[in-house]
Amino acid sequence: MELVFLWPGKTRNRHLQAVLDDYLQRLQPFCRARIVETPEARGIRESSAERILETEARGLEKYLKGGYIICLSDKGTMMTSEELARFIQKQAMSSARKLIFLVGGFLGLAPRLMEKVNFRLSLSPMTFSHELTRVVLLEQVYRAMNLIKGYSYPK
Repeated sequence: MELVFLWPGKTRNRHLQAVLDDYLQRLQPFCRARIVETPEARGIRESSAERILETEARGLEKYLKGGYIICLSDKGTMMTSEELARFIQKQAMSSARKLIFLVGGFLGLAPRLMEKVNFRLSLSPMTFSHELTRVVLLEQVYRAMNLIKGYSYPK
């Protein structure tokens, strides 16, 4: 199984980047996992939200081919950690494709990208910064991989 974590822009907070790197390393014994950071829209005023979303969409869509796309969305399905583990396992078994976890930038994702996703996942009804969302996602996927392999999750 291959897991791809895809989002626009680099994680600027060095502490959060260190946690991302740690979880990515922890995932390696379970599967092939990588983070793809595409260019974020720069030099565009926030009032031009559609232009920002479209600019970021062009960079993201290059990596969406050949995979089952799981998009993080506040309108997505909420799951327990155990349900997420079963979902990942089911997708891995029913498809030879990679699983792509798509996370939007600070404005979210362009509507045309949302039309291409296979599944919408919500991590919480609360709102998190897009950088913190990345960390929570990797931690939950790591937890799911431990559950899939039958390991107790290290605390």
